[in-house]
Amino acid sequence: MRPRTSLPAVVLLLGAGLLLTACSSGEPPVPAGTKPLSDPAEVPAAQLAYPLDPYRTTDEQIHSLEKAQDLLTVECMKRFGFTYRPPVRPAPRPRGTSSRYGVTDEATVARYGYARPGGPAPAPDKLPGDPLPPAERLVLTGPPLRTGPGGRLVPPPRTLEESRRTDSGRTVNGQKVPVGGCGREGHLALFAEKKDPVDLLYVFGMESEASIRAREAPKVVEAVGAWSACMAEKGYRVTDPVSPQKALGLKSEAEFGTARAIVAAKQDVACKKRTKLVALWYEAEVGFQNELMERHAETLKQVKAELDERVEKAASVNGNG
Repeated sequence: MRPRTSLPAVVLLLGAGLLLTACSSGEPPVPAGTKPLSDPAEVPAAQLAYPLDPYRTTDEQIHSLEKAQDLLTVECMKRFGFTYRPPVRPAPRPRGTSSRYGVTDEATVARYGYARPGGPAPAPDKLPGDPLPPAERLVLTGPPLRTGPGGRLVPPPRTLEESRRTDSGRTVNGQKVPVGGCGREGHLALFAEKKDPVDLLYVFGMESEASIRAREAPKVVEAVGAWSACMAEKGYRVTDPVSPQKALGLKSEAEFGTARAIVAAKQDVACKKRTKLVALWYEAEVGFQNELMERHAETLKQVKAELDERVEKAASVNGNG
């Protein structure tokens, strides 16, 4: 049996770098013959390739999975006699000027500064104005979770198999309501049909750990210091190359595209190029990803197999498989 995840939960928190310093305080061990997948000097930072990329869902796959999950939820609701229409999912946010290393593209910041091209991020779509009738809401979301000894909530089933064996204690139109309702059943049917699936955040956890360790690598720390000194030459007192807006006095997105912001962003990019910050940071991150991939190779095989299976099932549910 493969573990659901062997990475510590804390690696899911990008800001928890201090808790991970014990993992490694040195440079990433890059296996012989292993090189970064793209040259950061030639490829826009937002488009750089990473070793873990094949184990992540693409935007197209995410769209297909979301559509399939909604259809599975609709089918579940039909069993109870309800015609359910899922709310329209929010449109994807446009790619901004920032990458995981902050702003890096000269042409983009010359026009937008620290702002997102096309204006502020769109507001999320609102749920339908008319609330669902109580019985339909119960079927969609399920009854409240039960409490166990000590008043602790009993966690919902982790797989579809477990869900089908668990009695929610509620019935609607002669049918047993799933624990967590049809919404959870639709999710489990697509993402956790069988026993012991790998945690959906497993790869994200690996990426986060690699990112934190790369930021703490000596060469990257030195480059960040050099970038900060470069910015100081122009009067900017900043230490965070990813999100320096607040330190620059830019208090809201409305100010991120002002003339003052554009001047600062152009200097930001120039200092990153001068200090080779992105190249050094990227190389360190690739090295740590390679190390983690070697350590968790068996689980990653399961991750890839489960991803391929979900994508294939989603295509079938959507009618194009």
